[in-house]
Amino acid sequence: MIALLFSCTIISNVNAEVKMPAVFADNMVMQQQTNANLWGTATPNKQVTVTPSWNHKSYTTKADASGKWEVSIPTPEAGGPYEVVVSDGNPLTLKNVMVGELWLCAGQSNMEMPMKGFKNQPVEGANVAALKSKNSNIRLFTIKRNSSTEPVKDVTGQWQEANPATVREFSATAYFFGRQLEETLQVPVGLIVAAWGGSACEAWMNGDMLKAFPEAVAKIPQAQGKIESKNRTPTVLFNGMLSPLIGLTMRGVIWYQGEDNWNRAHTYADMFSTMIKGWRQLWNQGDFPFYYCQIAPYDYGIITEKGKEIINSAYLREAQAKVEHMVPNTGMAVLMDVGFKEGIHPYDKRTPGERLALLALNKTYGIEGIIGDSPYYKSMEIQNDTVIVSFERAPMWICGRHSFESSQFKVAGADKVFYPAKAWIQRSKVYVKSDKVPHPVAVRYAFENDSEGDLFSVDGLPISSFRSDDWPDNRPIKE
Repeated sequence: MIALLFSCTIISNVNAEVKMPAVFADNMVMQQQTNANLWGTATPNKQVTVTPSWNHKSYTTKADASGKWEVSIPTPEAGGPYEVVVSDGNPLTLKNVMVGELWLCAGQSNMEMPMKGFKNQPVEGANVAALKSKNSNIRLFTIKRNSSTEPVKDVTGQWQEANPATVREFSATAYFFGRQLEETLQVPVGLIVAAWGGSACEAWMNGDMLKAFPEAVAKIPQAQGKIESKNRTPTVLFNGMLSPLIGLTMRGVIWYQGEDNWNRAHTYADMFSTMIKGWRQLWNQGDFPFYYCQIAPYDYGIITEKGKEIINSAYLREAQAKVEHMVPNTGMAVLMDVGFKEGIHPYDKRTPGERLALLALNKTYGIEGIIGDSPYYKSMEIQNDTVIVSFERAPMWICGRHSFESSQFKVAGADKVFYPAKAWIQRSKVYVKSDKVPHPVAVRYAFENDSEGDLFSVDGLPISSFRSDDWPDNRPIKE
């Protein structure tokens, strides 16, 4: 029996070979000018050598008793294609490897939505954008949907060069983001998409991150237990799609999620902030950039429950807007001008992608002469019957879409009932008044499910919906 076990061990070791996770493969992009992490399995206890063709130097490590190994290698300035040879005596060669900028693109359906669109739901300009997409400097990797009660070892997907066929199936938002980066920086860009339509923020967090949220903790499934919802159950997408990527050396993250959390906005600012900090802690690569889209206007339907406030997605947008002020090295792409009442998936995906790119190009890559941040509500003051609203991040002041007026303001008096108001722009401020509210105490802008924003920076970036009050919204808005 002992001889048989020894024989099996020898056969197992002889047959062992270098293997690496799916994200380390032909056509991949590695982050430039850093120490990039690589890992995998090999023959147990054997020395593993990694030799990149950009300098032909060898970097060694040793596989442990189970065959696991990891190593960090220095990467040059952007360029390629290169080869990376990984060997424990039997070499594995990664071919057509580029060195450039690597971004993780995560979230729910508006990040997942491919260039070809969803049924009945197109992406504007997709056909021509795909037609012009052939570019070996842009590399695409889509992680296959996977929901799991425990962390998995690897993801399913493959690296592909951008061309009409591959871009058609790839995230439109992520592609437009990457296209703008590659065009501006003139370096290879790698995009890894981890997204699942309808997914909750809680699903992309692990148990430690969720400790402060008891309602979510109560829904975490037991190991090998039943998953109530494959995309909404807490921890299951973190386990199944994100966990295998932890430690991957990258530039940063773009995120488009929030629609599923619209009816529990009261926890979202803290939850989303905790998620960002949790990811950063696990990656151990500092406060990497994290840019995200604010959900676009859409008629979710106002749900009234006795004794509870009216549920309104503007509260979720408000929570999202708070996060960039709570967490360093973040930024929010405001989308008040791209949504539409009847559809949760805006047809315009170029605008979100390019606004995320503006944030990255300005804040991460330091390109001067462009603006990425939208103006932000600062304060209000009251003069007689008029509210005067001021903004931060508006050095060139603000403007309307086609005029110096806005149709999206409401004001309320001490009775907390909001009435539509006349609003006009004077230099850097907005003046708001209603004949029905002679003594205003609060102001709101586009603070409803499907309001279409009509206030912008001079650079064309919309201002988020906002409110000056913190009242529970259990009173009707008057027409």
